[in-house]
Amino acid sequence: MSAPAIEIQSLTKDYAVGFWREKTRRSLDSLSLEVHEGEAFGFLGPNGAGKTTTLKLLMGVIFPTSGTARIRGRSIEDVAMHRDIGYLPEQPYFYDYLTARELLDYFARFFGYSAADRGERVEKFLDLVGLSAAGNVQLRKFSKGMMQRIGIAQAILHDPKVVFLDEPMSGLDPVGRREVRDIILELKRQGRTVFFSTHILTDAEMLCDRVAVLVGGKLQGVGAPNEIVSLEVYGMEILFELKPGAAVPASLGDKVRHTGSRYQVEVPEAGLYAALEQLKGADAKILGVVPLRPSLEDYFFKLVGKEKYSPHSIEVNPQ
Repeated sequence: MSAPAIEIQSLTKDYAVGFWREKTRRSLDSLSLEVHEGEAFGFLGPNGAGKTTTLKLLMGVIFPTSGTARIRGRSIEDVAMHRDIGYLPEQPYFYDYLTARELLDYFARFFGYSAADRGERVEKFLDLVGLSAAGNVQLRKFSKGMMQRIGIAQAILHDPKVVFLDEPMSGLDPVGRREVRDIILELKRQGRTVFFSTHILTDAEMLCDRVAVLVGGKLQGVGAPNEIVSLEVYGMEILFELKPGAAVPASLGDKVRHTGSRYQVEVPEAGLYAALEQLKGADAKILGVVPLRPSLEDYFFKLVGKEKYSPHSIEVNPQ
């Protein structure tokens, strides 16, 4: 079995707080997890949970209080490791008087590409993120979604094997989110490992092979989105229509929701066939029956409630 793309071992980060720096606040508490090669891995948690702290530690922007991590077999203390990774911070700042082409050419110079290679790469990655037509536009004129896309382009310009994205869909409209989702799926199709943090749970369910949930600086669970919340069905939803003048069966009346000409009712799994018989007796037209399962969002908010979470709530006595 190949080595994990990302291996994190007991990673911890404390910050000194207070006027005299006499107290320590723990932002990340003994995080340990592994991410496999080629995975799209979601790092979930509310604002202030420690997601950005983790990414900054992995990038070497800040240093851990204790613990360590390895990316593709190299320690995060090894500067050469950065040639194998790409990174988009949550709030990137680029020289906004540059055009998109100029920005990518600037970043390509860090990797020693010739002028011809730089030109070819710039065009290739502008096309990949759908910005070829805007290549000569100054970044100050870009929308938020366009800025995220050019940010991803600079992160993958040197063909890294592992890509880190910090809240890549934060603040985007539905069109922008779809564009970024498509790029992440394309990176995964190319065999890259994509590690991205987010608090948008539906995106994680759509994109991720596995997710990790971080609350209050502590890891709460790791697994496939459908495994981490269990596949257990807790009810059935019936969608139906009634003929004009027909009445909803009395036994279902207080459970039925009415939208336009359609009705919805949730019943226990064991009571499904009895409910269908009652609707058949009312001459209802059954449009669909859907099993109800917990969502990743249900699991996430259950954990947040369980921890009674407030940002940066863990304090550690100084040694």
